[in-house]
Amino acid sequence: MNTVVNVSPLLTEELFQHIWQLRLFTQSGLTTLDGEPLQILYPGMYNSHAGPDFTAARIRIGQTLWAGNVELHLRASDWYRHGHQQNPEYEKAILHVVFENDVEELTTSGIPCIELQQYIPKMLIDRFARLRESAAFVPCGKNAGKVPYLIWENWKERLLIERLERKADRLQSWLLCNHYNWEEVCYWAIAESAGLPANREAFLQLVQSLPFQVFLKHQHSLFHLEALLFGQAGMLDADFKDEYPLRLQQEYNFMKHKYRLQPLPGHLFKWLRMRPSSFPTIRIACLAALLQKGSHLFSRILETDTLAGFEELVTTRPSVYWLQHYRFDIPVEKAQLPGQTAIHNILINTVFPLLYLYGREKLKYCFQAKAVDMMNKLPAEENNVTNGWKDLGIKAGTAHDSQALLQLKHYYCDEKRCLQCAIGVKLLKEEIEDGINWPRAEAS
Repeated sequence: MNTVVNVSPLLTEELFQHIWQLRLFTQSGLTTLDGEPLQILYPGMYNSHAGPDFTAARIRIGQTLWAGNVELHLRASDWYRHGHQQNPEYEKAILHVVFENDVEELTTSGIPCIELQQYIPKMLIDRFARLRESAAFVPCGKNAGKVPYLIWENWKERLLIERLERKADRLQSWLLCNHYNWEEVCYWAIAESAGLPANREAFLQLVQSLPFQVFLKHQHSLFHLEALLFGQAGMLDADFKDEYPLRLQQEYNFMKHKYRLQPLPGHLFKWLRMRPSSFPTIRIACLAALLQKGSHLFSRILETDTLAGFEELVTTRPSVYWLQHYRFDIPVEKAQLPGQTAIHNILINTVFPLLYLYGREKLKYCFQAKAVDMMNKLPAEENNVTNGWKDLGIKAGTAHDSQALLQLKHYYCDEKRCLQCAIGVKLLKEEIEDGINWPRAEAS
């Protein structure tokens, strides 16, 4: 068997499968390598599992209609390289599709073969390569704004669900760890969100270092909760002057001994380059006030039906000391407290994903619908990602939009998954059909 390798290095198996699935090639005059006319009635459904690449395809070869599996390779010799000639799963394939026939004698167990190289526009491969190499904010750049509104809306709906599913999966892993204690998972998740943007992981470690049963014993005392949280955060190991931190220190030392607590190292918490309202001291004080509002927080989340109700549920005011302090022993005229944005972050990152997960676990889809509905009622988040999309003409009007655009940027654009993106697919198809000229990729 003589082998000649001419396949373009820009062509990937993923792109070749995409070209076949969407039939992005000239379909007139197709013939098998044996010279028989071939017509593609349906390319089949992509198979992400073991076996041929596409199932349930329908093709006509000569006068015969065939239905079954189709296998794709960049080179015909890959059939042998992958050992398909010895695998019974491939014996009933109705067609072998290759970009290049690189063997002199093709013997694929009598399965017809077609070479598509001459039918695929070279521009398609070139443009896809430019997408993959782009160093722009998103690979398709300003062309994303040219995609019709309806495609964008449908795609954002799916992206939001993907993002909720991803967050729900993470919360579900916590449920498995604590034997499906929803209230404890809510306690962890609320604390994690309270640490946004810079101290998310530190706040999660903080509450996980404090047994849930200890929290329950002291949840009705704001002072006790403050002592536990500040003490576990390693922030009470100092020589204080003010009476308030001295009392907290004394109370924590007692509870530390009583419950055999081990505080976290204080260096876990970040202070640099953030607004004072995001300082870990202020956020811990607000977290304590939120946890003190009452027990069964998750149960109250399930019972809430309005956006105003959800906002009221997570709105807090810390103890009076923190109205004039950002740090212990350092007074200010008036402290800036976390505002509406911090409240909405807790709803977006904790409350609504918890609702969605509860609906998924209990098969009560009304809770999933409520989570999506509330995302549509919250204003959009403002951050570097949403601002980047805005510069491209893609504006987020609600949290539904901003969460979808975050999902798109992080899990599609940054990973160059253009062929799994509805926007990327639409633009590639339009370029082939209409000859749109894209700007060349920026240098990396």
